[in-house]
Formats: sequence, structure tokens, C-alpha cells
Amino acid sequence: MELALLPPIILAIAEQRSLDAVLSAIVTAVANQPEVALARVWLRDTDRSCPLCATTPSTSDDEALHLRASAGHPVDPQSDWSRADGTFHRVSLSSSLKIARIANTGLPIRIDPLDRDDQWVRFPEWVVKERLRAFAGQPLIFRGETLGVIGAFRRIALSDGCSEWLRTLSDAAAVAVKNARALEEADSLRRALELERDYLREEVREAGAFGKILGRSPTLGRVLREVDTVAATDTSVLILGESGTGKELVARAVHERSRRADKPLVKVNCGSIPRELFESEFFGHVRGAFTGAVRDRIGRFQLANGGTLFLDEVGEIPLDLQAKLLRVLQEGEFERVGEDVTRRVNVRVLAATNRDLQKEIADGRFRLDLFYRLGVFPIEVPPLRARPEDIPDLIGHFVRQSCERLHLPVPRLPVRELDKARDYDWPGNVRELQNAVERAVILARGGPLQLSLPPTGQPAAVQPLEVPHESRHEADEIISERRWQDLERANVMRALRHSGFRLYGARGAAELLGLNAGTLASRLKKLGIRVTELRRTRIEPIRGATSSTATSPPDRQQ
Repeated sequence: MELALLPPIILAIAEQRSLDAVLSAIVTAVANQPEVALARVWLRDTDRSCPLCATTPSTSDDEALHLRASAGHPVDPQSDWSRADGTFHRVSLSSSLKIARIANTGLPIRIDPLDRDDQWVRFPEWVVKERLRAFAGQPLIFRGETLGVIGAFRRIALSDGCSEWLRTLSDAAAVAVKNARALEEADSLRRALELERDYLREEVREAGAFGKILGRSPTLGRVLREVDTVAATDTSVLILGESGTGKELVARAVHERSRRADKPLVKVNCGSIPRELFESEFFGHVRGAFTGAVRDRIGRFQLANGGTLFLDEVGEIPLDLQAKLLRVLQEGEFERVGEDVTRRVNVRVLAATNRDLQKEIADGRFRLDLFYRLGVFPIEVPPLRARPEDIPDLIGHFVRQSCERLHLPVPRLPVRELDKARDYDWPGNVRELQNAVERAVILARGGPLQLSLPPTGQPAAVQPLEVPHESRHEADEIISERRWQDLERANVMRALRHSGFRLYGARGAAELLGLNAGTLASRLKKLGIRVTELRRTRIEPIRGATSSTATSPPDRQQ
């Protein structure tokens, strides 16, 4: 072993990027020296960070030496000295083995001759069989920290030059190991950040336009008190409520008030996942696990490790997957699709649904044990009609938000429109209110805001057309196309008179007919109805309708 040959060896080791490649280069360089029979590298680590030990169920957090690379030239052709498993794979730091002594003291050990040693040699017959003569062990020390141990067995006696060569190599190897670990950690953090970035981008695209819970009603106050009560715990929460009530906002509030707030909140919309991809979405998969799996994919549970997982529309999860979900909730363990490695996660689960899960259980579509596990602390989000006091604040918020996003002037909010909104039932809840406000802001164009809602909270509709007695048809009589157009024209004319010839806006003909503006314009053209001429002839509108001249839109609205 000549020191003059070390520089290219050290350079070749330093050029490796991954830890495994660095360790392989180290043992290969040592094993290729004259009369070296076996070279090995142990690293100081925990069972969870060792690739071999991490796959076994009984893992420990105690530090030990783990054999990570091995190379050599056995006398017995049946022996494989490239394997890292075996009797000396895990060496406890509290043991009396020579490898543990080197790691604990930071001092090298030199044994020559081996066949006469009665302190360190565990298997004398193996030493004789492989004609081993000497052993040299050097610690891998970087800035005072012992990273591991290099061990080499020779078939000839050791010399001072050989020990110096191994010491010099171990110093360079320690730097290479530290750098490789730093690069792998940086790469792992980069991948985690990329995954979180991609997920957050997806969340931004899917998230609603409102980002906080607004309202001062007693009903909403009760919900917020429940959120504060359960947020400090790690209890599973089941959020119930109609569609559009803001269940996701409640889930975010629970997460942001918890001690997991600095960790990710990962959302899974269970209603949008194809049945065959549920398991991969939840737990991830490895490359080649199924057709189309061209690379490894991390699942949402692993992405949410340490944080919170929000299962929206949890009632949509297939029955056969519910058992696997229950296992993760109870034991914190899962396997990726196509992989036998058991992984552990620490995730708090929040679930939401607008289904009646009790009925789903009775119908055999939802597991009772999963329901009990998810519903430890249920929170019921009230519908918007149960908290009308919050509607003005919500309208004001959505108006400002829509105007800022659409670059439109802020319209005036008439009291009558706020009263109309409070009287409406809002079957779509806050989501419907948000959409109604945005539509009204677009139509207002700087004028007063007018919500297109019936005052009684029921959908607007034109009264059935009164057909004269002599023109009524039996139910089974076929109406000709010409007669059908006459009936349609009469119906549109009736809507125009009801609205005072106002085409669009609140109580306009388009709203009464249930048509959008473009469809009504096409319908008028098809039927040959010219609203301008009707206004000029001053046809009397139906009693109670809007004035046909004072509030009529310009002719271009046809």
C-alpha cells in the first residue's frame, strides 16, 4: 500500500454523489490493495435510517454500527463478501466487539497475528479457513464526530506504511461520507419541497375564493368554540354539513389552531378520485406497480406526515379501501402499492361529508368501526339560512373580493338587496352566495348591486300561459311547429310585459324565463320580436311591472 497511489483513489471517492456510491468506492479501493482479503465499512446510525433494518417491524431508535458496504476475495468460492447483511451487520455500541471499541474511543485497532489473538477474534476457525493474518480498523472522524469504522483483513502481516495508508484514506473517506449525506439530505428536502409545492399549487387552483370564516352569528360562534376546543388535541374530527357551507374552512381552522400548524395540511377530495387509483392516491406506489406507474409516487398520507390530512367527501371512499384506511388511523402503518416495506406516519385526520353516514352504514356502504374512528369529535356546520345575520358581512366581503379580482368598480349595496338576500333560503349555501354576488358585480358595472334572486327565496318562474278554451289541446294531441312557435312567442311577450320590457337584471324577462342574456337575445331574434318597436307603441305592461320607459335598457340589449 503506497501513499503515492492514494490521490487518484481519494479523488475517485470524492467524485461520487450518493452515499452508497461513496461507500462502495471506499471498500473497493481497500479490497483492491495487495493481499487485502476483506474490506468493510460500518456507519453509526439508527435502525430507522439503515436501509436493511428499516424494513423490519422491530425497529429501534438506539444508535448502533450498521454494515453498509463490503468487498473482498474469499477462499471459499461459495462465500459472498459483497453482502452487507449477516452476523455483524448490526453492532451495538455497548458490545465488546473491536468495531464498537473503535467507534466509542475514536482510536484505531491493529491485530497481528490474528490466529494468536484471544481478545477480539470471535470465529478463529473462519480466520484459519480464509488464511487471514492481520486486521486493521480505523475510525471515520469528521470534525470530532465519529461517523463509522473502516475495517480491513489481510493475508500478510501489517506494516507501518499500511496503517498510515489506511489512516489517510479514512480521513478522506470521512469527508466524502459527510458530504454525501449532506447531498442526500438536501436532495430529500428538495424532493419534499417540490412535492409540497406541487400540492400547494393544486390547492391554490382548487381552493375557493374565500379564505377565512366570516360571521358573528351565535350559530357560527358555537362552531368556532368547538373548533377551539378540539384543535389543541390530536383527535380525529368529522365535519358534517350541507354542500357549500364551508366545511373545508372549518378543517383549515382546526389545523391552524393546532400544534401541527407549521406542518402541511394536505387535502384529498375523495369524490374526484377514480376507484382504481384510491390506494395509490392515499399510500403512493412504486415504479412498475401497475400500468402507467412510470416512477415512484409519494401518497397523501406520507406527504402529510407530521401534519394534518383532510379527507373531503369521505363517504365516497370504496368499502374495500376503508379497512386499509382504518389500519392507518389505528396503527399509523401502511405499504405503498407494489412495495412490501411497511412505513409509519404520524398524521391527524379530519374528515368531511354531506352524506348521512348512519344511512350509509345501514345500507352496507360504510364501515361502522371507521365511522367511530373518524367521528370522535363531530362538528356540524350550519347552513347559511340558519345564520342570516352573517349574510351582509359575507356579501360585503365577496363584493370587495370580486371587484379586486375582476378589476371592476365597487358597486353600492342597497338595503333592499341585503334584505332580499336575508330572505332567500340559499340551498347552495355560502358557495351559492359567492357566485350570486360575483354575477351581480359583473352586471352592476359600477351601479347599485342587484342580486338576481326571487324575494321569497323560491326560484322565479313565469306563470303558465293561459290558453283560450277553444285553443286548448288534449294531452295526447301533437302540436305543430307553427303553433308551438306561436305559443312560445306568446309566452315571451307575457314575460316582457311582466318585466315592463326590461330584458336583463333583477326581475327582467331573462330571469323570469330562466334564460341567460345571450339565449334571450337569440330567442327574440328568432321569433321576430323587436323590443324597441314595442316600447315605442307604448304597450301597457302588466300591472305592478317595472316602467317600460324609465328603466328600459338601450336598444343594443336586444
